[in-house]
Amino acid sequence: MRAADSCDTSSVTTGWVMRFVLPVVLVSLALLAGCAGPELRDTEALEPGYASPPAPSGLLAETAQRIESQYGDGYSGYHLLDSNYDGLYWRLALIDSATTSLDILTYLWYPDISGQLILERAVLAAQRGVRVRLLIDDLLTVGQDQGLVNIANHPNIELRLFNPWRSRRLSARLVEGLAELERANMRMHDKLLIADGRATILGGRNTGDHYFGLSPAYSFHDLDVLAFGDLADEADDMFDHTWNSEWVASATQLTLDEDPQVAAEGWLQVRKQSRTSPGLKRFPREPKYWKAELEELAPMLRPGTGHVIYDEFSAGQVGQQMASELSRFFSQAQSELFITNAYIIPGQPAIDFLEGMIDAGVDVRILTNSLASHDVPAVNAHYEKWRGPLVDAGVQLYEFRPDAAIKGEFVDTSPVHGEFSGLHTKAAVVDRRHVFIGSMNLDPRSVNINAEMGAVIDSPELAEDLRALMLRDMSPENAWQIVRNDKGRIAWVSDTETTTSQPSRGFSQKVMNVLFKMAPKDLY
Repeated sequence: MRAADSCDTSSVTTGWVMRFVLPVVLVSLALLAGCAGPELRDTEALEPGYASPPAPSGLLAETAQRIESQYGDGYSGYHLLDSNYDGLYWRLALIDSATTSLDILTYLWYPDISGQLILERAVLAAQRGVRVRLLIDDLLTVGQDQGLVNIANHPNIELRLFNPWRSRRLSARLVEGLAELERANMRMHDKLLIADGRATILGGRNTGDHYFGLSPAYSFHDLDVLAFGDLADEADDMFDHTWNSEWVASATQLTLDEDPQVAAEGWLQVRKQSRTSPGLKRFPREPKYWKAELEELAPMLRPGTGHVIYDEFSAGQVGQQMASELSRFFSQAQSELFITNAYIIPGQPAIDFLEGMIDAGVDVRILTNSLASHDVPAVNAHYEKWRGPLVDAGVQLYEFRPDAAIKGEFVDTSPVHGEFSGLHTKAAVVDRRHVFIGSMNLDPRSVNINAEMGAVIDSPELAEDLRALMLRDMSPENAWQIVRNDKGRIAWVSDTETTTSQPSRGFSQKVMNVLFKMAPKDLY
């Protein structure tokens, strides 16, 4: 299986493609026109499918029941997955520990070492009788249809595609995309894993080496939350809503038959890689019994109540409500509002909103990417004109450094060491009590085009944990603070330098930053 975005693991400059004008992507694909491919059968709507009931027993049920018995109905136990190592480690723990059901929903699924490792563990879960549902955005699953069909025909596995191309041939995708640009441009940006209806992981990480510190080119500094208890049940409702929407098709609707020989050869390759890849040496190579690790984690879980928020689907439409949900969340702030978000293009209404909060006495701090840490220079091109207004409104503004001091411990997963780090987190904390963690960036694409999700959590202890991480990431060894110098110019200040020249990784990045100013910001 492969579900990939535009970012080739050998190049850091192509990350902008996922956010660039879709016709440009399609024209590029047209260069390969003529390649044959299957079709998506025009069939009746899929039979609705729903989450299995929460598992009555097992390690995950025991952990969730312990939280409920200690704190009461509606409570969950939360743990921040700050390091990329933890992001992959605890995904494996939940998959290996599932006894009845495993649901994975993701925007991107790379065919790299971590992507294949998670796929292997999901297949092994299905082989031991776990019901597995996989839901993947179909934007760039080009050339992967045979693998998708093989997986969808595996016993105990269902595989569905979000907003799929009806014709799988590249030339036909060009025609379809140009004819239905608005539909083709709308993507499912959500990330979610649920095991046994008892535990869930959600946040910013897609499935691939960039998100787990295993890319030698670069890896993201990202954040998920692991939750045991009531939030997993809410996450199941969100999964079912998307799974049963009109935007989804089954991979079994592709006009391809299962190929047992290809499937067997691919399985052997996946199994071999998971056992021999040096990058995976810190992870269990085989499924294991996680009782000791879960018992060690249990005292560190932060109690709280929370709920899942997400953009809902109706006939041919996406109900874009995440922006209003986050606005309400931010508006709670009476003393502090800390935001970490990878891609920010605010606009004047957002500036006015933040300035009003600051005038009311709220301490507002924001961390986002610098051009130097960016994988999407197109976003920076439309963000940079707002640096001055944000600072002038009273926001304490910070930009992530590609050589951040946290890179070695929290971004890279030894023995892999990436060339630089980029920020991918989408999180906020209000008044040391309320937490948001999710998939949504603060840019026009996330507000108006993509489907997004997240969790809002009421937990003073979790909020203190997140606040501490944010202050660490905003420190001078990890970020530049953006200020006006004594001449009124924007300056970047860190522990090693103060400069009025926008930091970058090189000349080509600066050129792209200029060129993308000519493209409409509403597409980013």
